[in-house]
Amino acid sequence: MASTTSTPFSLSSSSTLIDTKTTIRQSAAASSQWVALPTLPPPPVQSQSRAAKNTAYGRKIARNVVAMATGEAPAEVVATIELPEIVKTIQESWDKVEDKYAVTSLAVAGGVALCASSGMISAIDRLPLVPGVLELVGIGYTAWFAYKNLVFKPDREVLIQKIKETYYEIIGTS
Repeated sequence: MASTTSTPFSLSSSSTLIDTKTTIRQSAAASSQWVALPTLPPPPVQSQSRAAKNTAYGRKIARNVVAMATGEAPAEVVATIELPEIVKTIQESWDKVEDKYAVTSLAVAGGVALCASSGMISAIDRLPLVPGVLELVGIGYTAWFAYKNLVFKPDREVLIQKIKETYYEIIGTS
């Protein structure tokens, strides 16, 4: 007579039936022999005098740092520190500005606009078809620009002349 309890069977590569519950129990019993690890020894105990020495030494270092931080820097160190040219230029430009409040407000507004435009671009990028369409538009415009301005020599010369004129308008002739 067949038993009514259902035991899971699996088919191995040798096409024999194996009772998986028995196999799992045997593998767990066999692996439990190898799982136990030796315990680590306890950490060494420090004596009271050594702990007191470390604490006193730490306080001594802290006092030295505070004393050095509150004192003036040596003259040799101050003389050797030189600001980069760009920092000097920015400081001179900032000193020339009369309405610093307006300039600061414009800088903050520019930062907010940059964050907002970044968010808007990432929102557009998440739309399903828009990034692909914009990529095709970009490829098409690049191809048109290259054909119109870069393929033939007279067109290249006209483009270079326009770039030079724009450069001198922005920078000025010096």
